[in-house]
Amino acid sequence: MKQYNYETQMQKYEFISGQHGGYYRHDFTDHAYLYNLHFPPEAIFTRFKNQIHDIVLNYPVAQDALAGLIGQLIHQPAERIVVGNGAAELIKIVSGHLSQKLIVPVPSFNEYANAAPTGRAVEFALEFPSFHLNVDRFAAEAIRVEADVAVVVTPNNPTSMLVPMSDLIYLAQKLANHDCMLIVDESFIDFVQNPDQTTLEHEIEHHPNMAIFKSMSKAYGICGLRIGYMLTTNSAFAEAVRKGVHIWNINGFAEEFLRLLPDYRQEFVESCKQVRIDRDNLYKRLSAVQGMTVYKPDANFVFCRLPDYAQSAPVVTRKLFVEHNMYIKHCQGKTLPDSDRYIRIASRTETENCKLVEALTDII
Repeated sequence: MKQYNYETQMQKYEFISGQHGGYYRHDFTDHAYLYNLHFPPEAIFTRFKNQIHDIVLNYPVAQDALAGLIGQLIHQPAERIVVGNGAAELIKIVSGHLSQKLIVPVPSFNEYANAAPTGRAVEFALEFPSFHLNVDRFAAEAIRVEADVAVVVTPNNPTSMLVPMSDLIYLAQKLANHDCMLIVDESFIDFVQNPDQTTLEHEIEHHPNMAIFKSMSKAYGICGLRIGYMLTTNSAFAEAVRKGVHIWNINGFAEEFLRLLPDYRQEFVESCKQVRIDRDNLYKRLSAVQGMTVYKPDANFVFCRLPDYAQSAPVVTRKLFVEHNMYIKHCQGKTLPDSDRYIRIASRTETENCKLVEALTDII
């Protein structure tokens, strides 16, 4: 029985480009969504199968127990942690309900600004064309507009660039005397070189005006389980966010994953190493495309400006799908100059990445 109404590849593209998931049902190569293809290992799925009756038939645990499970994983006290149905739930609570004025560098992950009520989000332009964050200027603008929440995504999406830890600590200090919480979104931090030395989780206790947000979907390859968390030593801020989540916001499969995860720490580390290898090779191949500007990536995806001789990013993206059945993201609509010249490519396996570069070269 036919499940979808598209009859041509172009109709399929129009349908897919309006969706926010379920891509696996449509038979194409997904270089758009950003997740770890090398985790979880098959052993975790086997253990899920063995527990499936208990998982489906019983209520999951509530927030305090979930925070304890995350705490064991990241070696932090449970009272510092709020667990969300993906980071998106926590973003909605902070941007949509707690913050009176939020500031975020752009281009970036749109949800922080999108979740804020009209007039409560301020966009701060990154340096162009480097897309680096000038923390002095950002802090000054946050103070000028009287922001009570400032957001920095690092590595950033879509630029895939890391903001140095020293810059973020300096920024937190600058904002501390102005009643401004600094949210550092580290959803892609596991893909940087030496992530244990890069994350601010070890510095959090020194900065009560800082909170770390993390979507576990990306690094752990569990987009369908929907797990994210916030870490902060600011007990008042943690409690305000905690009050925004309902008692069973995480399902039993997500809970079981958190219980299994400590047994697979080494497999996770190795999976991230493989992601870095694949990403770096993709970066080198894209850099060889004549006229392409390729930004050195820190996350599991690559940000590029198309050559001047190429058609626009939306046209290239559409042709890539229609002619080669591969899907990437164009950046038209993002807040950056010449947004219709930029694309974001998620790294997959070495074989898939090679095919992508060949197809993209053919298109442009």
